[in-house]
Amino acid sequence: MTTGAIVFGSSGFIGSHLLRRLKADGVTPLVGVDRRPPRQRLDGVTYIQADVRDLSGLEIDGEIDTIFNLAAVHVTPGHPDPEYYDTNIAGATQVTAFARRRGIETIVFTSSISVYGPGEETKSETSPPAPESAYGWSKWLAEGIHRAWMQEDAGRRLVIARPAVIFGPGEGGNFTRLAKLMKKGFFIYPGRKDTIKACFYVDDLLEAIFYARSLDERSILFNGCYPDRYTLEQIVETMKAGPFAGVKTFLLPRFVVTAAATLLRPFSVLGLGIHPDRVMKLVRSTDIVPDWLQQHDFAPTGRLPAAFDRWQKASEGRFD
Repeated sequence: MTTGAIVFGSSGFIGSHLLRRLKADGVTPLVGVDRRPPRQRLDGVTYIQADVRDLSGLEIDGEIDTIFNLAAVHVTPGHPDPEYYDTNIAGATQVTAFARRRGIETIVFTSSISVYGPGEETKSETSPPAPESAYGWSKWLAEGIHRAWMQEDAGRRLVIARPAVIFGPGEGGNFTRLAKLMKKGFFIYPGRKDTIKACFYVDDLLEAIFYARSLDERSILFNGCYPDRYTLEQIVETMKAGPFAGVKTFLLPRFVVTAAATLLRPFSVLGLGIHPDRVMKLVRSTDIVPDWLQQHDFAPTGRLPAAFDRWQKASEGRFD
C-alpha cells in the first residue's frame, strides 16, 4: 500500500490496530509516534515518544509516503475544554508542518462524527457541521488545517475519516462500558430505547480507510459507521442474542437515571463509567449514515452481530 508510513497517535486504541495492520501488509519503514509508550511493541516498528503539539525536533529516517494522523485528546467527558483545542489543533498544525518538511504528499486524518453534533435528524457527509462540544469543534478546525495543507500543492492527497463510536479489543470506551454493565446481568435504558447510535467495529473502520487510501482521488471524506442506523435497543438486543443471553433490561425515566448517575459520579473512578454526561449520550442520537461508503458499494448491512462475535473472539470473551 505504501513505501513507508508514520502513525501519529500509535499507542491509542485505533492506532494500535492500525500499526498491526500496516506491519501485516509489509509496510516499511513503519514508525509509531505517541507521547505514551505503546500498548504492545511490534517487531519491525520504530517507536518514538514525542508530543504531537511540538514536532519541531522530530527526525525520521527512511522513505515515507503516508502519514496517518490519529493523535487527539478525545475522551468526553474527561478533559477541560482548552485541552481539546490545545492538542487537536496544535497537533494538526504540527503534523502538516512535518509533512511539508519531509515532502510527504499523503495524509490520512481521523476526525469524528462529533463535527455534526448530536441530534435526531439523519446526517451524511454533505450535512453542514454543527459541533456542540469542544472536542467536536477542535476536530472540525483540525480538518480545515489538513485541507489547507492539501490545497497548497496539487500533488498532495488527503483522506478524512469521520469515525462514529468505534469498538473492539482495547477500546475501553462506550461499548466496553456497555459490556461491563451487561456482564452484571442487567441494563437500564435511561428514558428511551430508540436512540440511534452510529457505530463501527475497529477492523471495519480500517478496511474503509485502506479502501479510501487505495483510490486515485485527491480528496476523500467519509463517515466511518454502519449504514443500518442501529438504535440503542438493537445494539443491546444484538449483544443479548450473542454473548449476553439472559441479561435483563429495564426502562426507567431519564430523570431517575440521571439523578442516580449524579449521586454515583464520585465512584466513577472504580470503573463503573457512571456519569451524567454519559447518560445524556444514551438519549441523544448520533444518526449518521456513510453515504460515501454506500456510493462505493463498501457498506453492506447487517454486520453488527458478526462484529460482536469478532470482538468476543479477539478479546477471549472479556470485551475489554
